[in-house]
Amino acid sequence: MDFASRLIAWQRTHGRHDLPWQGADAYQVWLSEIMLQQTQVSTVIPYFQRFVASFPAIAALAAATEEQVLAHWSGLGYYARGRNLHAAARIIAGKHHGKFPREFEQILELPGIGRSTAAAICALAWHERRAILDGNVKRVLARYCGIAGSPSEKVVEAQLWQQAEALLPQRDIAAYIQAQMDLGATLCMRSKPKCGECPVSSDCIAFQSGRVSELPTPRPRKTVPERHTTFLLLMHGNDILLEKRPGSGIWGGMWCPPQFDDEAAAKDWFMRNGMVASDGDRLETFSHTFTHFKLHISPLKIQLTSKPLSAAQPGSMWLDVGEALRAAIPTPVRSMLNELRRG
Repeated sequence: MDFASRLIAWQRTHGRHDLPWQGADAYQVWLSEIMLQQTQVSTVIPYFQRFVASFPAIAALAAATEEQVLAHWSGLGYYARGRNLHAAARIIAGKHHGKFPREFEQILELPGIGRSTAAAICALAWHERRAILDGNVKRVLARYCGIAGSPSEKVVEAQLWQQAEALLPQRDIAAYIQAQMDLGATLCMRSKPKCGECPVSSDCIAFQSGRVSELPTPRPRKTVPERHTTFLLLMHGNDILLEKRPGSGIWGGMWCPPQFDDEAAAKDWFMRNGMVASDGDRLETFSHTFTHFKLHISPLKIQLTSKPLSAAQPGSMWLDVGEALRAAIPTPVRSMLNELRRG
């Protein structure tokens, strides 16, 4: 049997068949593909289920506010995905009468969707004969075909796309695409791959030549820049002041406590706004790692004698800590609020 036939046969017996988006319509396939970018299946499942319960169709997603969408995305990370998903739903509602577009080129025009994601939607929702190249598939093909070099390099990625297209079967496309993803997630893993259980190890170049640990070639390591920031956790009783961040950039459109470059800048802002504290406490500094840098966060918890009107401008709001935990907040803010609750 060829590569595809072996993968399809393996998937039927050993692959994943109980994922909540399997066999679903294009909307749910699209949602799952976006959520699964840079995120593990086990993390995605509860988010996916809550999201679909609140927004069961594209029309419901398009009608929601960005804040409602981001509240459901809170904790999943890479928040531009949620903003793009919402923007795409509104485009579909206006341009495609609320129906997910059927043509590959129309899907590619939607924000947040690239070649591989568009192909996955077409293959899984409509069984179109299209190749994908997500992280798992890159790893599988780099090893099976013996393709050296970092998949992040354009020339290597082009080789991988060429192989992905060449190995496509004529039928059972959805099962084949799922098999590739399942193989990469459960056997052909980055570390400690289970080559003894692999259905294609007999002609896998990396396995046969003892190069499994070398392929795919890791991206050259770069020193991760480190940044520091101070958050002011301004409390009045159990209420906390949150500010809405600009629509673009890190945590775009989400709610955060006032943020400053350092403690001196935070104190200056505090004084200029005429705030009076009855108590204050430096909470433990902690770190949050993004794709391109590491952020060290120093929270200052300050109990105010009153709520200053100057702090409650448009784009700011006072919320009970419990309510704030249900708002569109990023993961580090959730950590700080949970710390406040425990304290």
